[in-house]
Amino acid sequence: MTNDDVRIIKKYPNRRLYDTAISSYITLADVKRLVLDGVEFQVVDAKTRDDLTRTILLQIISEEEEGGEPIFSSELLAQIIRSYGGNMQNLLTNYLEKSMDMWSDQQRALREQTRDFMEANPMTMLTQMAERNLAMWRRMSGMDSGKDDPAGDSGDSSDESAGSKSPRSSGKQGSGSRN
Repeated sequence: MTNDDVRIIKKYPNRRLYDTAISSYITLADVKRLVLDGVEFQVVDAKTRDDLTRTILLQIISEEEEGGEPIFSSELLAQIIRSYGGNMQNLLTNYLEKSMDMWSDQQRALREQTRDFMEANPMTMLTQMAERNLAMWRRMSGMDSGKDDPAGDSGDSSDESAGSKSPRSSGKQGSGSRN
């Protein structure tokens, strides 16, 4: 990402934040919204041009921690403080970043699965769930025809769900596995 793509926010000595992209003063809540929206930005000191992004992000976290249900327990914060300056500090930083990336990926996948579920035909979804449950119960109860199948390929869930579509065929499968 180039510097042109990064939104610049200037912090003035009076603690006010000026968003150069919209030519307007903004609040910490506005900066939080930028974070939530995934906007790349940098907060710089208006006089010294020092990067203050981390300081502003920590300030937002501090306000969030004071406000509702905190994410960081006292014990976790103490462990983080103990990690500063040690030879494992960089390792902890990398671990936390990768853990948060993985957590974000899992959250995104869950949202997509939920969206797909909500957009799908409810009857089709319920039928598929019922077929999977029936196949699982058959395996658990010993009624699965795949146990006696020398090829071992009738235990495939697609074969089971195809066979369980009509009660008649599932009855034949069940009786065939007992012979």
